[in-house]
Amino acid sequence: MDQPPFGLTVLVDKPLTWTSFDVVNKLRYTAKSVTGRKKIKVGHAGTLDPLATGLLIICVGSHTKTINEMVGLTKRYEGTFRLGSTTPSYDLETEPENQLSIPVKDIDLLEKSAQLFRGDIIQTPPIYSAKKVDGKKAYLMARKGKDIEMRPAPIHISSLEIEVTNYPDIDFKMECSKGTYVRSLAHDFGQAMGCGAHLARLNRTQIGSFNLKDALSIEQASQFIELEYSNYLKTSVI
Repeated sequence: MDQPPFGLTVLVDKPLTWTSFDVVNKLRYTAKSVTGRKKIKVGHAGTLDPLATGLLIICVGSHTKTINEMVGLTKRYEGTFRLGSTTPSYDLETEPENQLSIPVKDIDLLEKSAQLFRGDIIQTPPIYSAKKVDGKKAYLMARKGKDIEMRPAPIHISSLEIEVTNYPDIDFKMECSKGTYVRSLAHDFGQAMGCGAHLARLNRTQIGSFNLKDALSIEQASQFIELEYSNYLKTSVI
């Protein structure tokens, strides 16, 4: 058989600067090494940007068949919007620009701005994203300086809580549907406040019933895959 009839679902705490593909590639290498196979299916259920941390669901072998089901699960995040400037990528992947005066902290204004983004809304993805436009990933065209028109899409934000203790940084917690770009939310929140904003920090804490507290480091996940496949190989011929 080309593919072992064995699978794993592994929760990984993705570190800062790693891409989701970096994690997949690392764990695929582990699976291939322990089995001696040239091809092992490995995928993830929901991309995290390089500057985001937190829960990444990795599916190995036969469990890759469940990825489509997991992608549609609701997600929870916590992070920080930074008021006063925007960035082309809507996060810190690109340099802040358009510095604007930050309004005096007004709890009512902040809460009214947050209320605009609760429930069913229409959101435009950032141009620095893997969203495809005319068959090409938007970020590849953006980096070449090409003009890109991103199509708005409906999303649902079940909850959005803000904390302003560190103003002008706005700490938040949220639950949202698939297809939500938190970077776009940061940008749009800044527009509503009239002073611009970008995403300064993002951590994914939950996907459906899968929780970050149960996640492994990349090294722990690699060791887990090696152990599970080794145990499987002792009792099965692949």
